[in-house]
Amino acid sequence: MTSRRRRTRTTLTSVLVALALAVGAYALHTTGVLAPDAEAAPAATAPAATDAPTISTEPGTPGTSRASSPAAASPTAGSPTAASPTAAAAARAALAALPVKGKAPATGYDREGDFGTAWLDVDRNGCDTRNDVLARDLTGITRQGPCKVLTGTLVSPYTGATVDFVRGNTTSTLVQIDHVVALENAWRTGAQQLPQADREALANDPENLFAVDGHSNAQKRSGDAATWLPADSSFRCTYIEHQVTVKTKYRLWVAPAEHDAMARILSSC
Repeated sequence: MTSRRRRTRTTLTSVLVALALAVGAYALHTTGVLAPDAEAAPAATAPAATDAPTISTEPGTPGTSRASSPAAASPTAGSPTAASPTAAAAARAALAALPVKGKAPATGYDREGDFGTAWLDVDRNGCDTRNDVLARDLTGITRQGPCKVLTGTLVSPYTGATVDFVRGNTTSTLVQIDHVVALENAWRTGAQQLPQADREALANDPENLFAVDGHSNAQKRSGDAATWLPADSSFRCTYIEHQVTVKTKYRLWVAPAEHDAMARILSSC
């Protein structure tokens, strides 16, 4: 009987101690002493998105691949980019340094003889320049092999219009590669004096090439800034900046009317 009373008192004492401890812990928690650690390591962040394109084979079209990431159409050096005040200022300074004089006669001009066969592989990447530019300026392209662009979509920088490119005898001409400084214009403004290798480099320089709608290219022909400008006026600054860059790079000059037209465009950029 005595032993049972002792056990009862011991059990009651344990219960009271447990209650006291619980009340004390609650009080400490509410005062912030036992608050969760504010410097706990943050949750792991998701891996950064990658721009690398993924290539998948098109079903039913052996040897044809499609770039499924926008990065596949990312512009490389020389592709059309939005004009900036800094670029316009640089172009104005470069234009001021270009010689201004009349055009030489076009006598003897021969596109292939003077500038090489269209199109060469001057960068030696295994692909000719036309396919390089199509791959650079078009989106959603499909290829046959590593180089030959079969299809894609172009937003022409000269008009803003969307053009579907499909390689074929009657369809390829809907998308053409324009020389920003036309080769005949280059011939008449100093290229006659360049070595053949420099003329071939000029004809295949990415800075001097845009994929455009065929109608604009046919309209322009060999015109300079005084006789032809892109219909999309928002692109004219970029267009003239590229012309000035190419003329400077290849030691060409500008005709008086051409100079004035370039200066007028750049003054508003």
